[in-house]
Amino acid sequence: MNLPSADTIVFFREALLRWQEAHPRPMPWTGERDPYRIWLSEVILQQTRVEQGLPYFQRFVEHFPTVEALAAASEDAVLKLWEGLGYYSRARHLLQAARTVVREYGGRFPNSYEGLLRLKGIGPYTAAAIASFAFDLPHAVLDGNALRLLARFCSVELPIDTTTGRKHFQQLADTFLDPENPAAYNQALMNFGATWCTPQNPRCTDCPLAKECKAFGSGTVLQLPRKSKAVPKRVRHFHYLVFHHDGALWIGKRTDQDIWKHLYQFPLIESDAPLQRSTLQTLPAFREITGGQAARFLQQVGPLKHVLSHQLLLLNFWEWEVGEGFALQGPYRKLSLERARALAFPRPLQRFLQWEGRP
Repeated sequence: MNLPSADTIVFFREALLRWQEAHPRPMPWTGERDPYRIWLSEVILQQTRVEQGLPYFQRFVEHFPTVEALAAASEDAVLKLWEGLGYYSRARHLLQAARTVVREYGGRFPNSYEGLLRLKGIGPYTAAAIASFAFDLPHAVLDGNALRLLARFCSVELPIDTTTGRKHFQQLADTFLDPENPAAYNQALMNFGATWCTPQNPRCTDCPLAKECKAFGSGTVLQLPRKSKAVPKRVRHFHYLVFHHDGALWIGKRTDQDIWKHLYQFPLIESDAPLQRSTLQTLPAFREITGGQAARFLQQVGPLKHVLSHQLLLLNFWEWEVGEGFALQGPYRKLSLERARALAFPRPLQRFLQWEGRP
């Protein structure tokens, strides 16, 4: 596939930089040179839109103003601040990388792209962002906004979520990069994709790139970028057992290699299909958890849908009232509702804890 001409490259760079100068996007991390804050902002913004990610960034900086402060934090504290963003492995990697920076680099981030890639959880995009914004190194960022803009401007039909597609788009990004001003160029590229060349309502009629944009010329803007055929989502049925006693309930921590690792939850039974309460109570897993102790059924909440990237979760909360001597088998502890709310739960469980309709 042909790469753009030298004239097209110059046009693209200059148009983007002129647009950026005329449309500044003030954010706490704009113009930031501290690699720690750049890293925090980029990892958080991989999870969500700027408007939603900004409060998370501000809370992280407030609680952990330096990489040393983050490295000294507990995993529970980091997961609690991350609560609601999803992809909790990234929060755990954040903590691991901070500890590596402190332990092996004396609290200073590596000042090379290759060195940054060696840190846990830092991939090509994040390494390029830190390298260019903090150290003025000529590495092109390739986030979703950049992919969309490049796919449309060059009218690339390759799916962006394939190995071949990613390699080609990285080559395009490297070709367009302004090596003399990588930080300003990368910032302009991401901001333009986020605010102008948007997924559904791009501003094509007053776009400074329109006259050279191949997708605009062919009327295929909204068909690009392309993705490969979606894989059907795995459907899972989660049955949470919520035992109440005198304002307290029982929780445990997820420790298996699965979604929501190291977050807290209620005792859980997973099934391949929906369950009636009469069936649920006859399961060996139910008897193993409760030890056959008496519990008065209160209500069922659900099923509630929770969609992940490759999974559809159907969540049921089965609530029970138990007596003074009730004790669960397994790694569960009894906590007051107030103390439970201070821990990190998956978003749907956190919402359940905040719900005022419980018995």
